Amino acid sequence: MEKNGSGKRRGGAAQSAGPVSLWRYIRKYVLFMVLAGLCMVLEVTVDLAQPRIMSRIVDDGVLGLATGGVGDMAVIVRLGLTMMGLVVLGGAGGALCSVFATTASERAGNDMRKDAFRRIMHFSFPQVDRFGTGALITRITNDVTQVQNMIMMFVRGMIRTSYMFLGSIFFMFSLYPRFGLIVLGALPLIVGVMAACLAKANPGFAKMQEQLDGINAIMQEDITGIRIIKACVREAYEKLRFGRANDELIGTQLHVLVIFAFMSPMMNLLMYLVVIAILLVGSFQAGAGGTTPGAVMGAITYTTQLLNSILGLVMLFQNISRGSASWKRIRQVLCTEPELTDGPVKSGSGPKGKIEFRNVSFAYPGAARPVLHDIDLTVEPGQTLAIMGATGSGKSTLVSLIPRFYDVTGGALLVDGTDVRDWEQKALRERVSVALQKSELFSVSISDNIRWGDMGADPEDIRAAAVMAQADDFIRAMGSGYDTAVAERGMSLSGGQKQRVSIARAVLKGAEILIFDDATSALDLKTEAALFQALDKEKRGVTRIVVAQRIATVRHADRIAVLDGGTIAACGTHEELLAGCPIYQDIYRSQMGEEDEENEQ
Repeated sequence: MEKNGSGKRRGGAAQSAGPVSLWRYIRKYVLFMVLAGLCMVLEVTVDLAQPRIMSRIVDDGVLGLATGGVGDMAVIVRLGLTMMGLVVLGGAGGALCSVFATTASERAGNDMRKDAFRRIMHFSFPQVDRFGTGALITRITNDVTQVQNMIMMFVRGMIRTSYMFLGSIFFMFSLYPRFGLIVLGALPLIVGVMAACLAKANPGFAKMQEQLDGINAIMQEDITGIRIIKACVREAYEKLRFGRANDELIGTQLHVLVIFAFMSPMMNLLMYLVVIAILLVGSFQAGAGGTTPGAVMGAITYTTQLLNSILGLVMLFQNISRGSASWKRIRQVLCTEPELTDGPVKSGSGPKGKIEFRNVSFAYPGAARPVLHDIDLTVEPGQTLAIMGATGSGKSTLVSLIPRFYDVTGGALLVDGTDVRDWEQKALRERVSVALQKSELFSVSISDNIRWGDMGADPEDIRAAAVMAQADDFIRAMGSGYDTAVAERGMSLSGGQKQRVSIARAVLKGAEILIFDDATSALDLKTEAALFQALDKEKRGVTRIVVAQRIATVRHADRIAVLDGGTIAACGTHEELLAGCPIYQDIYRSQMGEEDEENEQ
């Protein structure tokens, strides 16, 4: 962490926000989980009662063991109706359990997804880059869904499988103790097979989520760049790239599925051996009078329930394993502290619109060399500063420091007399309006895209901003005018139209500092000149920073800063630079010609 002269702490590397527990999201919905558990207890109790009732129907109603071998239809009807009533009751319990468990899991997942999205919205650009767009999309969608499934399955499955497991063994002992001992003898083998398979499969779950990250990243890149892919005839290559990533995911999924496919018949084999043992013991004991055919039938049914509970436990552990892997990935997002933290200042102490770079340096995280160094520059309120330089000289990086998209790594940057790191971020960015070369538009109407600059603006304000940005004519010429819907990422508009809508959005904001980061590159010179004339008239007191490549764009600025190698090589008016700055002279000659330069001088 860097400190300023007053010893205040500055933003730096990502910090941990402290541990975030899953209980934080579950505890608000404990009532739903308790209700779900009670309903599940009701359902399982009914299931456990059925084999016992069935054994009585066989022994007393069919075989008539208590009445000298004479069957009793009344017993069959009475117990049959009892079973039917219990089935209805158990079905109602199961349905209500699903409703309550789903409500708890969906609401917990909703809170989790919102918290993760809020956290992402406060990440710095380097933090977003480190996670990756595809990984963040996966975490906030698929990973949250996996955690929701884990919560729901835990509420329903843990109670059902544990209660069914213990209840089946208890009732088998109550029917005939030797039946219970047979099952207990087989349990070590069953648990051993289950544990071995889960241990083998668990690493695959985390790997699957990482591979899903890669697929989402490819999808996001290819859909965004579909026009370039087609223009370069790279469809086949991208199909192969996506196919390889998808094949890797399928391979991991198949590996996990094969493990569980092996486990299922093994579990069935062990339980069928238990059934055979019960039949053998039961047949001998029934013949000797030690037990009854109904008890043997009940024991077999309980064995089937026991098998289902164990298989359910396997599926539960599978869901818990996958959900735990996903929760770890979500928690990484929730526990990552935003690198850029708010300062206490909400209003500046100096003149509005004043910008000061004091020996500023900046390097991107992990970069070996700084992009900017030794930047000393002051822009007075209401001035227009133009910035020129070769590609990669740091122009866009320089203006990105003003709204604090990044923190300086050396020196200080002041807005309105206050270090930007001491500003509350919202208060600072309300004072700065930015229009970018790559215009970001949203899939709403043109009017709503402009209104992003000021959500409280009325239609007249929006149109006035569009007129200033030279966008009113083409907007009104469209079928629905300002209500015309914009396609995803503004693809229904030309480059110049998108830039003008973005400029209208920026000027509507009414900020004291207006930054154009090569925002007029797609405009013809006549339209650009009309735009700057309108800005001179309507935004007279606004401080303007204009990043541009064209001499015609910057020549009328109050001052022009020429960047070279990450530092300011020269700063002055157009005439001063033309007379004494070789870099600016080279740019001028390449664009205007030597003859025009002689005429200028």
